[in-house]
Amino acid sequence: MTGFVLDCSIAMTWCFEDEATPATDALLDRVRDEGAIVPMLWHLEIGNVLLQAERRGRVSSADLSARLELLAALPITTDDQTSSRALREVLSLARAETLTTYDAAYLELAVRRRLPVATKDRPLQRAAKRVGIDVI
Repeated sequence: MTGFVLDCSIAMTWCFEDEATPATDALLDRVRDEGAIVPMLWHLEIGNVLLQAERRGRVSSADLSARLELLAALPITTDDQTSSRALREVLSLARAETLTTYDAAYLELAVRRRLPVATKDRPLQRAAKRVGIDVI
């Protein structure tokens, strides 16, 4: 079972202790219990954030690998329809809600699957509320 749409901004709190909060730690437990779903671009976003952290000296190569293993061990499902919807539904939603197409991909997935979205991204939170999607 998939509990919610997981945004990169939440997953990164599990990789950097200074970004973690009790609420994001609870979401990690929820992912372990219920699972989560992500659009295909989530993997690229995760990789990019961790790569930038490594380049800036925030994490070592070994730390980066450990964080990737942590994320890979979680029951996170990748939606296989994101790409086919990118230039229609996602782009339309991005226009309508004044979002990046990246953020709109998460929102489109939440709308299509009728799931709440977990994000720290303020524009995505506001857009989700406008279209009737719960934010966790």
